[in-house]
Amino acid sequence: MSRPEAPPLDAVRTALHRLFIDSADADLRVEDEKKCAEVHALLGELGRVRRGGLLVDAAAGKAPVGLIAAELLGFERLVVIERDEGRAAACRAAAARLERRVEVRIRTGDAGDPLLWPSLPDAAVALHACGPAADRIIDAAVGARARFLLLAPCCYGREIPFAPAAAEAVARADVCRHAEIRRRMESALVDAERTLRLEAGGYDVEVVQFVPPTVTPHNLLWRARWAGEPNAMARAAKQLEALIERVSESPPQHALEQGGER
Repeated sequence: MSRPEAPPLDAVRTALHRLFIDSADADLRVEDEKKCAEVHALLGELGRVRRGGLLVDAAAGKAPVGLIAAELLGFERLVVIERDEGRAAACRAAAARLERRVEVRIRTGDAGDPLLWPSLPDAAVALHACGPAADRIIDAAVGARARFLLLAPCCYGREIPFAPAAAEAVARADVCRHAEIRRRMESALVDAERTLRLEAGGYDVEVVQFVPPTVTPHNLLWRARWAGEPNAMARAAKQLEALIERVSESPPQHALEQGGER
């Protein structure tokens, strides 16, 4: 399926300025320009979703992706999920500046709370879902059976459910003493577990760089489309189980003996 072109970047800049800055005398800051580049890239992804659909913006912050997508792509319904009251209030103020009629529902709470998610949304997006929020969003999107999920995680720490096991597996492998390389290995295991969990939940998944690393170092995007193919789901579930078993293995006996000798 070919992907429609995104709205022009200038249209994204104009929308972000009007919705969130709302001052003719203020220019976009450097961080605003980077946000425009991220939103522009995600609008290109969301362009494949039918017009007039239902979009969920999860862990939304002030919901720049959701609100600008509603403004420029023709979504008629938008559910914003954000736990911070201040950001939710800023989202409400921005929603009042939309130039087209959109049903916007702002729900304050955890982005992984299934009670906050509508059933069968046409698409869900989460830009820079921090740490374990990305994992909760995966589970919630699978439970709601979103037709599309666009997930860009950020921040890898021990709060992520699979992170402690991944760190222990990398330490147990003892293949490199350099902390930065070990950190990347741990992150890769976390990302593998997330991908398999989505696939086991019924999604076709691609992991791509949606913007250059000069825009953000957290530039990986999980592009997931609901397929519900039983054989693929079973295969992914088996791979996920194997990954968890490998990561959870006890250290080999010779390593224990060498450790005792030292």
